[in-house]
Amino acid sequence: MASNRILKLIAIVSLAISILLSLHPQTTFSSRIEDFDEEEEYVLDHPLIIPNLRSRNRFLTTSTKKDKIRKGAHCVHDPYQNICNGISVNNGTGILYCCKTHCRNVLRDRNNCGVCGNRCQFGQRCCGGVCTDVVSNVNHCGKCDKQCSAGVKCEYGYCGYA
Repeated sequence: MASNRILKLIAIVSLAISILLSLHPQTTFSSRIEDFDEEEEYVLDHPLIIPNLRSRNRFLTTSTKKDKIRKGAHCVHDPYQNICNGISVNNGTGILYCCKTHCRNVLRDRNNCGVCGNRCQFGQRCCGGVCTDVVSNVNHCGKCDKQCSAGVKCEYGYCGYA
């Protein structure tokens, strides 16, 4: 008898919570962190000059315009075979370095912000190689370079939340 009451109470509470969450205008919980400003591939600002690499590396693709490197491409710390040794990408908006064994954009990667291994804290994103608060910063509200209008506060990553 008591277990039935507890079960009904749990069902009512969970229903009430789901209704309250559906009425809330902003996303309250997120099971994954979305990186909308991270590209799937990086366009190199200058062509690679590494001998015999194009035929061996499946992450390097060639286009008629410029060379590209896919996000997370495998790299090695050998200066003659490293495809991401401080190379500039996407018109200077990114710099790739070999962090552990993968190419990382140290200007946007939260786990390698500015240099390999520098992790940003909760509520921060890597903006231009610097861990930046995006929860209450009016110049980086919710993501890098998203500015709130003049006089509008950034609260919880949203401009004019209240």
